[in-house]
Amino acid sequence: MIRGIAIVAIVGAAVAYLMSIHDPIKFQIMTDAVAHAVPLDIKTWDDIKSLQSFKNWDRAATPRAVEISRGNEGDFALRARINGHIAPMVIDTGATSVVLTYDTAKAAGLPLELLDYNVDVETAGGHVKAARLTLDRLAIGKLVERSVPALVVPRGQLKTNLLGMSFLNRLESWEVRADRMMLRGYP
Repeated sequence: MIRGIAIVAIVGAAVAYLMSIHDPIKFQIMTDAVAHAVPLDIKTWDDIKSLQSFKNWDRAATPRAVEISRGNEGDFALRARINGHIAPMVIDTGATSVVLTYDTAKAAGLPLELLDYNVDVETAGGHVKAARLTLDRLAIGKLVERSVPALVVPRGQLKTNLLGMSFLNRLESWEVRADRMMLRGYP
């Protein structure tokens, strides 16, 4: 029994060391979450069994947060999953809504033939008419939101998809520090 515990402790320490080298920020977030999730008054197995939240510890230790590094162009670019389709996006805090290119909307299986392009939108390229729709699911890493309002612009009117405030407003917080942006979802 003691040998098994020692082996688990050694393997755990090795994994923690490798994680801290590979991604120190994610490692710090994980250790903070575990430190806050594990009660300090546990002394026996009966204490553990009596905890109602024991089954949910793994969820509590997994923060809903994503960190994005600033790109060479000065923007915060990422890959999102839109209704299951992976698409590049740029975070745009000046955009009221999530805005998708026609090609991304088509690849995500959105009903383009039913859309009415009646929303006036100002982009860096000028004035454009866009169509409203709702995304069933928009995921950025562990951050998953459902029924997200979005706009689609006609083919060729926008070069990249924009992650605007219709997604960002659903988060608990987002902040920029130096060349990193942290997006935090509600627990």
